[in-house]
Amino acid sequence: LGELHRRGQLRSLALMKLAQLPRRTASRLPRAAASLARRALSTQPASDDVEESVHDMLRQTCRDFVEAQVKPVAGELDQTHRYPAELVAQMADLGLMGVMVPEEQGGTGMDCLAYAIAMEEISAGCASCGVIMSVNNSLYCDPVMRYGTADQQEKWLKPYASGQKLGCFGLSEPGNGSDAAAASTTATLDGDEWVLEGTKAWITNAHDADAAIVIATTDKSLKHKGLSAFLVEAGTPGFSLGKKEDKLGIRASSTGNLIFEGCRIPKDSMLGPPGAGFKVAMSTLDGGRIGIAAQALGIARAALETATHYAQTRKTFDAPIAKHQAVQFLLADMAVRYEAAMLLTHRAANLKDAKAPYTKEAAMAKLAASEAATANAHACIQVLGGMGYVTEMPAERYYRDARITEIYEGTSEIQRLVIAGQLLKEMPA
Repeated sequence: LGELHRRGQLRSLALMKLAQLPRRTASRLPRAAASLARRALSTQPASDDVEESVHDMLRQTCRDFVEAQVKPVAGELDQTHRYPAELVAQMADLGLMGVMVPEEQGGTGMDCLAYAIAMEEISAGCASCGVIMSVNNSLYCDPVMRYGTADQQEKWLKPYASGQKLGCFGLSEPGNGSDAAAASTTATLDGDEWVLEGTKAWITNAHDADAAIVIATTDKSLKHKGLSAFLVEAGTPGFSLGKKEDKLGIRASSTGNLIFEGCRIPKDSMLGPPGAGFKVAMSTLDGGRIGIAAQALGIARAALETATHYAQTRKTFDAPIAKHQAVQFLLADMAVRYEAAMLLTHRAANLKDAKAPYTKEAAMAKLAASEAATANAHACIQVLGGMGYVTEMPAERYYRDARITEIYEGTSEIQRLVIAGQLLKEMPA
């Protein structure tokens, strides 16, 4: 390696090795690609070619996995509401459950753009698998990585980033959703323990998670500055689950209430300093919106691909319906929506990777991508006609799955408020 470096050839070696990696490898390919890239980039100036090749290899690996393993069972998972344990285990083997977490902490050590690419590919095959992956990456691993102590990261991050365990995030409550500062769940210090009381609602992964990050009020007089974040292990006495919700879409993922009734957890279970809960929650949601934008991108693209393929094979009046101008207009609009949302999502991811402010851009990406997913799914059904309305084709599943992307991790209305608020700060009168 030293000789190659002296000759200025290490970057070419990395590219060559990436090209030689088998596409259908059983496990750890993204981790291998990331290691090659880091080796090249640590000894030479950053190379766009290397980074692009890593991202391309990751995309192809995820796409091959989706085609071979995910798509064949996605419809059955949706219809039976079955948690895709086997697929989640395979996603963990591929390094997809902790994409942005460093290798030494159990993750894959790739960047946010890689995460967005992987999320899109997985979600194009099964949006339920996508949201399971998104919550573990964005809403659980990311805040533990950023706010956890070394001891907390050893226990609460490594096994989750590796995919051995699964996490969830408890912010919303039965009485508040968008008003995150109005948390009625409380945490009271009693000796060396915190006592949690309250209920968290609409929690993705609730019935399958091994631990939860819970935002609770520790000082009501301070309002949003009196919120703190806690790490709570599933099975802790006083911590129970509500019923599994019967949902319109993303039905292979579990959603339910986290119920705390005199739940005692150790004093060192607080994530971040006292009163930092609101900051933890808001910064986590910023990153989470990139994940949900990427999930929505996957749905939008899947709808576009399904409609385009069908339009070229379905014939009316002795010609494929793709020859009809009305259908072409639908396909064109679908493509524009997808491409525009994809660029916004990748821009937000690149800003996060550059450690630049990205709150506005993440909100823009989530808004554009979620509305593109809904519109594209609607158009896909229109192109397919009656075939779009039956479970024999995936179009109706796209339609049901897309709708939630405009609601969770901040509704479209909240995204518009965030965008406008940032604009007014950037453009004062």
